[in-house]
Amino acid sequence: MTKITVLGNGRVGGNLATALTRAGHEVRVADRTPGAAAEAARTAQIVINATPGAGSLDRLAALREELRGKILIDVSNATVDGPDGLPAALIYPGSSLAEQLQEALPETRVVKTLNTMLFPVMTAPATLTQTPEAFLSGEDPQAKQTVRELLSTLGWRSEWITDLGGIHTARATEAAILFVPHIIRSNGLAPFAITIAR
Repeated sequence: MTKITVLGNGRVGGNLATALTRAGHEVRVADRTPGAAAEAARTAQIVINATPGAGSLDRLAALREELRGKILIDVSNATVDGPDGLPAALIYPGSSLAEQLQEALPETRVVKTLNTMLFPVMTAPATLTQTPEAFLSGEDPQAKQTVRELLSTLGWRSEWITDLGGIHTARATEAAILFVPHIIRSNGLAPFAITIAR
């Protein structure tokens, strides 16, 4: 059992919190009341950033002390939304939200993952008709191994998880969000994931 705090209680955060609780972890979801995020982060072993990406950097930078020494799993994408509310551009072109978080939180081990799929797939990868893929980006090998083990409790098989390397590789997976509005317009909100055919 791992003590996990989920920052963000929208569809992504709520889905992750429910599934992780069902998998036997002790999960706390931080709401927006003053001090809630700080207290929840302080008591966690792992913190998941499921806040809207446009505001993630400011929110998490304010938790620098609470996140010291913790693993921060970043599942968010920082985008500028178009008129239809779907992602239209990246906020950090030439960089990534994950890199910005790692720079702002040097004593936190940031791992980027689960950001290349529609949110239901994060916790039910086997429901797709084809094998999905989850990518890991981060500087700390032990933190990535811990995240890999956590993903396994959500149904991710080891061979479905690819370690891309350092945190800079999150630029590639975050850019994949630009596929999403076109896929949704073509196929609706049916669950999907970006994967590598081999």
